Amino acid sequence: MLTLTVKALHISLVIAWFAGLFYLPRIFVNLAMVPAGSDAERERLLLMAGKLYKFMTPLGFLAVGLGLWLWLGFGYAGGWLHAKTALVALLVAYHWHCGRLLAGFRNGTSARSHVWFRVYNELPVLVMFAVVFLVVLKPF
Repeated sequence: MLTLTVKALHISLVIAWFAGLFYLPRIFVNLAMVPAGSDAERERLLLMAGKLYKFMTPLGFLAVGLGLWLWLGFGYAGGWLHAKTALVALLVAYHWHCGRLLAGFRNGTSARSHVWFRVYNELPVLVMFAVVFLVVLKPF
């Protein structure tokens, strides 16, 4: 019963974390498109992005922590799990990089175009598909 409870919490937290990973870069797209002189719009988007980042960070920590608990505490094993762990590490790096990008917007040093952020926004989607297929199919 404990295993299933931890697994259910892990899945729920992963979903919530991914919602943030999907939406934060979308806010970056909008920030990159703010016309010069639109300070109120820029500040509103920065406020939204900052609150979202602060909200999604503990969700990510909890999701990763419960995933480690499932792996180490309940003995899940297999090569697929190592691949999944590498992809989760990539997502953690992506999350951290989003924080750096947000800091760049706050400092006025972001020089990326909205097109770059549109592409950047799709990266966690690709990783999510890979992780789901690894978990469901356990190919190795």
